[in-house]
Amino acid sequence: MPVTACGLLQHESKMSVLHFSVKKHDSYSAPIKAKDELIFHVGFRQFIARPIYSTDNMNSDKHKMERFLHAGRFSMASIYAPISFPPLPLIALRSSEGAGTAPAVAAVGTLKSIDPDRIILKKITLTGYPQRVSKLKASVRYMFHNPEDVKWFKPVEVWTKCGRRGRIKEPLGTHGALKCIFNGVLQQHDTVCMSLYKRSYPKWPDHRFPILDA
Repeated sequence: MPVTACGLLQHESKMSVLHFSVKKHDSYSAPIKAKDELIFHVGFRQFIARPIYSTDNMNSDKHKMERFLHAGRFSMASIYAPISFPPLPLIALRSSEGAGTAPAVAAVGTLKSIDPDRIILKKITLTGYPQRVSKLKASVRYMFHNPEDVKWFKPVEVWTKCGRRGRIKEPLGTHGALKCIFNGVLQQHDTVCMSLYKRSYPKWPDHRFPILDA
């Protein structure tokens, strides 16, 4: 087996957050979930990573997390890895479950940036149901379970699946019910929603370097 020796540039021995522009390979049909283990070949380096995927919004400094790597378009894959300088080609392999089976090419792409300050947000939606409706006002239940949570999330806007928007006016009782006011009459069958966002980070792999069978 040939041995290749190479040197490192300044800072390439340090760890950081690397962002890759990746696309699911056309020959790979299995779903690729965020934080699943993949074998990354970046330049001359090979290591295991557990990336998270996100959109690349050029008009904002915040990017929405994606639960899966979608086929037919590029996404951003963020991982913890040794620093490398772009542009570098990427080949992402996924190990097969069968013993003795070679890893399959799951995705390809290029290194785009090294930026630990890039914000990736995971969207969470809370839902509640109207209990009583009176013109623009409605009492909503099952979104929260205590009045302290209602007061904490009071500044956050609420919306409904039928297109209404509103705000929380006050908590009702001791079981998390709340009174809301909307920009239109609420239907009794409508669903009241609240969008919350949480910053998401890549996951460290259980082991860094794979041992591949020849």
